[in-house]
Amino acid sequence: MQTPPDSVPGQPLAAPAAPSPPVGQDSTVSTFCPRDRRHLVLIAAILASALGFIDGSVVSVAMPAIRADLGASLADAQWISNAYALALSALILVGGGAGDRFGLRRTFIAGIIVFVLASMICAFVPTASTLILARGFQGIGAALMIPGSLAIIAKAYPKGERGRAIGIWAAASALTTAIGPVIGGAVLSVFGDSAWRMIFAITLPLGAIAVFLLTRVPDDPPGARKRLDFGGAALAIIAFGALAWGLTAVVAESGSATPGRAIGAIVAGLAALVVFVVYELRVKAPMVNLTLFSILPFAGANAATFVLYFALSANMFYLPMLLIAGWDIAPATAGFLFIPLSASLALLSGPVGRLSDRLGPRLPITLGSAVVGCAFAGLAVIVGAGLHLFWEAVFPMMIVMGLGMALVVSPLSTAVMTSVEDADTGAASGINNAISRIAGLVAVAAMGSLAAFVYAAMLGGDAGAIPGFGEPASGLPADGEAMRVAAGDAAFAAIAWTIAACCFLSALLAWTTQTALRPAEAR
Repeated sequence: MQTPPDSVPGQPLAAPAAPSPPVGQDSTVSTFCPRDRRHLVLIAAILASALGFIDGSVVSVAMPAIRADLGASLADAQWISNAYALALSALILVGGGAGDRFGLRRTFIAGIIVFVLASMICAFVPTASTLILARGFQGIGAALMIPGSLAIIAKAYPKGERGRAIGIWAAASALTTAIGPVIGGAVLSVFGDSAWRMIFAITLPLGAIAVFLLTRVPDDPPGARKRLDFGGAALAIIAFGALAWGLTAVVAESGSATPGRAIGAIVAGLAALVVFVVYELRVKAPMVNLTLFSILPFAGANAATFVLYFALSANMFYLPMLLIAGWDIAPATAGFLFIPLSASLALLSGPVGRLSDRLGPRLPITLGSAVVGCAFAGLAVIVGAGLHLFWEAVFPMMIVMGLGMALVVSPLSTAVMTSVEDADTGAASGINNAISRIAGLVAVAAMGSLAAFVYAAMLGGDAGAIPGFGEPASGLPADGEAMRVAAGDAAFAAIAWTIAACCFLSALLAWTTQTALRPAEAR
């Protein structure tokens, strides 16, 4: 089942387990929400999901405009994305636990309010550094909001009506993910670079309506008072923050007098990651149940998730940057990049899920990952050859990528959920969701450094006189502009070849760790 992405459509997350009705109560009756108020919960969940979809997908299209308006470097652009991803990935499991402890409605409202307030700060920031800080606060709000958007629907609707409600939510999610970047790109094309602020400001009316609707719904009863693992969350922020900073800075510092700072940050991040693992194994109520990784299909599915979403996140972040700043493609046109993926997931996830139930997850994940790898390899060939053909070449490759991802997403969630005991499905789902977001965090940092290295190497001694990779340029002489475009093409081609290899690695992991149903079981 597809879920609300922050920057990448189709993040894997299974639906939460249905709440059990009280003893003696009919399972067709909702546990907390009256029948005439359930539609308010559904509308609020759709609006809240739209906040994350619009903000996440459109920011990639708007990044060249943000850089031009704020004078942001490539490293700044990476952190504008990663500040949000870091807070979200480190806190999303804590956010889910907060919903269980304090009640989904209260936690959901708190997440929406924090997200909207942070978004309004984003809309008025004067510098790139303040935007990075505000994006981090957005991630905190999203960590409270995203787990609740689907869970509150499951808790408000009885089993007999839950599937239809979630289907409406999923359809609205796919529509928002597909149309958001196109509308955002059109706004930028018509009103100019400074219009990127409107992308963040639109969250105010959407959030206000969602909160108003939720105030008309009674509180759901909180669950068991479990301890929230803030220690684990802090260690995760330190570990992945240090890794992301080191990977972002390693190329920038390669020619400086103190190149060891980036390497030191990477080493410190790895050390903090080891401490996080030890801590999670010993704490009474861990944020991450690491013992689940002793199950080979579970570990393999999550490893495949990491490398596949590493590839997808890198493509969705850097391809719009190349097209808009490098090829001078209009933002409105670049926004169409997101449509094939969203449409494929919306139309094919159901049939593919049924196929996975019959054949097992191994074949569709392997085949889908390989198809996505072929699409990225095709992009590498097209861009590396200097063929600036959006509709004739790039967009068809995105269609192929969308078809491949449609083969992967549902079976990958199935592989994660069926590899563990029923009592562990919630924990397994949360881990898989967090891993996909961590993959995006690392991808944006690492592939940015690769792009900067290749870009600078292509320009040689002229690098100081030409804007950086993905940075809009004007007034360059013809030969300088040609060098800039060629260097940008080479930088993205290097990214595309790397992420294509990641997808083929995902296919290999799926084939070697997942099981296929025997013919008797398939019947």
